[in-house]
Amino acid sequence: MKLHNSRRRFRSLCGLLVILLPALFASLFAQFGYASPSVLSDSSVPKLRHSRLLKSALQHQTLNEQQSDLWTPLANQGWKPCINSTSSSSSIPESSGYIQVFLDGGLNQQRMGICDAVAVAKILNATLVIPYLEVNPVWKDTSSFEDIFDVDHFMNVLKNDISIVRELPDEYTWSTREYYASAIRSTRVKNAPLHASANWYLENVSPVLESYGIAAISPFSHRLAFNNMSNDIQRLRCKVNFQALTFVPHVRNLGDTLVNRLRYPNHLQQVVDTKGKKGIGKFVALHLRFDKDMAAHSACDFGGGKAEKVALARYRKAIWQGRVLNSRFTDEELRNQGRCPLTPEEIGLLLVALGFDNNTRLYLASHKVYGGEGRISALRKLFPQIEDKKSLATSAERAQITGKASLSAAVDYYVSMHSDIFVSASPGNMHNAMVGHRAYLNLKTIRPNMALLGQIFMNKSMSWVDFQEAVVEGQKNRLGEIKVRKEKQSIYTYPVPDCVCINKVENDE
Repeated sequence: MKLHNSRRRFRSLCGLLVILLPALFASLFAQFGYASPSVLSDSSVPKLRHSRLLKSALQHQTLNEQQSDLWTPLANQGWKPCINSTSSSSSIPESSGYIQVFLDGGLNQQRMGICDAVAVAKILNATLVIPYLEVNPVWKDTSSFEDIFDVDHFMNVLKNDISIVRELPDEYTWSTREYYASAIRSTRVKNAPLHASANWYLENVSPVLESYGIAAISPFSHRLAFNNMSNDIQRLRCKVNFQALTFVPHVRNLGDTLVNRLRYPNHLQQVVDTKGKKGIGKFVALHLRFDKDMAAHSACDFGGGKAEKVALARYRKAIWQGRVLNSRFTDEELRNQGRCPLTPEEIGLLLVALGFDNNTRLYLASHKVYGGEGRISALRKLFPQIEDKKSLATSAERAQITGKASLSAAVDYYVSMHSDIFVSASPGNMHNAMVGHRAYLNLKTIRPNMALLGQIFMNKSMSWVDFQEAVVEGQKNRLGEIKVRKEKQSIYTYPVPDCVCINKVENDE
């Protein structure tokens, strides 16, 4: 009887431990993304790295003049969008065959790949098959081109530029991703170099089209050069990016809902159409780019202690087998080079130094933030009016994008394009896409001076006054002013001068 009671007590104790262990060791699970922000223990919350600056920032009063300058739209910079072809011919030459591309990466990398695919089809006088979007191994989103982009609009805008088909005709239905994955195929072009020239495609892909009537190019990301391209090809790439690629209606509708509610804080009581009304409710779209992938790949120290360093090192080894260039440098070297993404705490301090006050509405255009709510707490103290998709829309309204990273990113892209100001915590595909698209439309974008900020934040004795002066000085001419594309730079980030014309009307005046 005593033995039976002992066993029963032992089973009860085990059951209690099963319930309590996750809570007792939440910090351990949190490092690998298994814990939700709501169950993070205090020990897992990252320590503030700039507590002195944060204390000063919370007491800082922004001058009205500074606020006014921040929200003032950019003046006309003497350019206007110019993407129409310079060719006098409006007819499309006879097709040389079908071009397939298989695009990896996230939404914004795939977006650039789509633009390049249209350009390559134009170079080869080929018919483009609607691009195939690979499943990202990290986000595991199976969304297709048709799930994200409005195909009818895409084909209609480009109907006078190239031939496009949704699917291959019956005689080529064998040409699938699975077909090329199973063996070496003569119709697959897999040796396209990074930033290949137009001549490379004419010399290497045209023969495949002539022999088989079809060519599948994979891999294709970043496989077309930005230099030594004709004006028509450059303008066509911009036409695809800025005009042909629009999101599907449900993404645009949800985006409009979020923008509307950001401009009207009392959205639960009343939803109002904001079209045609100026100066009513402004907001900043903030792309933190601080997910676990980014934190691990940067190899920087984010103040989470030994446990965080070990967890990120293990993740780095699991995903990239340790082949991460940044891991060869010290944290100080990485910050001096501007290679470390700004933490939510640091981006908050930057915004306050620039003049944004605690009444500023922020929209977080980001995937899950590494470290959860604990990592965002300092930013939320500085800017209590932080919103995201979950806070602005009901689960029913978000149903069509739930669990779909690419669709979620599409909504963030749409809202960011409709924000008064966009700022990114570090360079990346989303940052690059926004900088280019907003520059094309002359919209204000804050581009953090990463190298300068990395050095400033390492100075732990700097006063708030000195910090603010250094930030304001370092951010001059980084608030959306036109930057002319330099050699080898991306046309999708710097569309000037390739995709704009001089605004003669303004200049004549």
